[in-house]
Amino acid sequence: MGNYSFNNAQWLLVLSDGYKKNITFPNAVNNRLVFTFNFATYIIKEAKTMYTVKFNFEEKGKEPVVLENVEPGTSLLELALMNDIELHHNCGGVCACTTCHLYVEKGMESLEEITDREEDFIDRAVNPKLNSRLGCQSLLLDGDGVIEVTLPDQTQFLGE
Repeated sequence: MGNYSFNNAQWLLVLSDGYKKNITFPNAVNNRLVFTFNFATYIIKEAKTMYTVKFNFEEKGKEPVVLENVEPGTSLLELALMNDIELHHNCGGVCACTTCHLYVEKGMESLEEITDREEDFIDRAVNPKLNSRLGCQSLLLDGDGVIEVTLPDQTQFLGE
């Protein structure tokens, strides 16, 4: 095997149990290295397709939250909940209510296209706008970039 150098590029370590960690790994073959150690499979792949997502809040007193290295395939609702950001979801995130309604300020092209069903629910949301989406239906597409969203004041919703 020859020597390969990727100039200390950022890589993503993914363990078989789902654990993920960004690391600097200077040498790899074909942008991917797979090896087995103690009966666990480790996959190291170049971490190029990651997003930065900024959550802004209409609710007074809340500071913006910026999340980096967000993987494609995650919905904005899942991302918010995984990071202790309050975003109501009375239906459980199955596109049957409007409580996870949010505004996409930047990066709309990085999200799955809006469906007719989602549009119907957005029409029933509090203060819908042209950039309105439901967090449960806003799935990050393959790619990378910056997405910025604003969450309406969550104190207007009761229950979960």
